[in-house]
Amino acid sequence: MHARRTAFRLVLATTALIAGGAALAAETSGPSFSCAGVETGSVEQMVCTDPTLSALDRKLAGVYGEAAGKAANEHPPVLKAEQRGWIKGRDDCWKADDRRACVEEQYRLRIAELQARYRLVRSIGPVRFACDGAPGNELTATFFETEPPTMIAERGDAVSLMVGQPAASGARYQGRNESFWEHQGEARVTWGYGAPEMTCRTAP
Repeated sequence: MHARRTAFRLVLATTALIAGGAALAAETSGPSFSCAGVETGSVEQMVCTDPTLSALDRKLAGVYGEAAGKAANEHPPVLKAEQRGWIKGRDDCWKADDRRACVEEQYRLRIAELQARYRLVRSIGPVRFACDGAPGNELTATFFETEPPTMIAERGDAVSLMVGQPAASGARYQGRNESFWEHQGEARVTWGYGAPEMTCRTAP
């Protein structure tokens, strides 16, 4: 009788371990949000069923948490509002020809943006550049080890976060209305929509 009770307890313990392991696997393999009740055919369902997208969602949740800690005293508090806007933009990927590629790109860019803006990864710089031979016309660049690579450029009171682009030589970055292409200490920079290109060199 004692042997039967011991065996029964072992079966119960093993069953509990298996159930607990399955629950843990579900937590670590799915996205950061609950997949219960997500709409069929939605971007959220795609994230729930795609291991790579789920992993990116978990990574973004962790990076967002780190950023939120640094943004606690941010005025105005823009991080939450921007994240809501980002979610809307991600969900708009249902309009894209390649929905999955669009969603993955949205995640990777958002992770890199938060890591750079809130200085969550290693960086190089700031590096000062004098543009068009005028010492007063300066640009300061800080480069971040994100994936994809990013940089934050500052010129006067304006700030631009730019993302690395493929380049045959040197390092090329593109922002919303700004671009930066550096090779051997010289950079070609455009700052603003339709603005003329500047030639900038590293300043001492």
